Amino acid sequence: MTTIYALHRRATASAALVVRTVQPVHLDHPTPCAGWDLRTLLEHMTGEDQGFAAAVRATLARTDVDDAAFAPRPLGAAPATVHAAGADAVVSAFAEATGLDRPVLLPQFGNSFPLETVAGFHLIDTLVHGWDVAATLGTQNAYAAGLDPDLVAAGLAVAEQVPDGPAREAPGAAFAPALPTGASTDPWHRTLTLLGRNPAWTSDALVR
Repeated sequence: MTTIYALHRRATASAALVVRTVQPVHLDHPTPCAGWDLRTLLEHMTGEDQGFAAAVRATLARTDVDDAAFAPRPLGAAPATVHAAGADAVVSAFAEATGLDRPVLLPQFGNSFPLETVAGFHLIDTLVHGWDVAATLGTQNAYAAGLDPDLVAAGLAVAEQVPDGPAREAPGAAFAPALPTGASTDPWHRTLTLLGRNPAWTSDALVR
């Protein structure tokens, strides 16, 4: 059976692969994340990577972690390199912690969770934000085609557990309100709509 940690590595690798195709001209393009351009999205993704890595390592070291660990990271002149450093950090942190029997504090939720649950949280965040980047670049179909069925199934399982409702409309909510799935039975499309994404979204910058 494929572990959540192996699936998490695949999700992180898939996102990193599409981020490597980003060029400076793309950074001011709008993304599926309302109000965010691509630069803001990548800074957020890198902050989340570094934050989850810090949270896992703090648990290993029996030290504290706070919200500052999850702050967006400036991209500098090499966005893909900065993002890759965060991706490597979080994958390494989970590898170091495999078998950890203490819960991991996630300060943004004000609660602690088992390591496998935390890996699932980061997996779905990474998987969907990878699609956000790909959609911004117009390569979302290729991105989706590169996701193996086990990874999509794992992402959908987590997405189905994310609460919907008014809290998703609050400033800073992790995901927008869920959208109707429509007639599609595609598990990846269902994952996207559950997390407030329109699978048919297209960046205005690509159609001008």
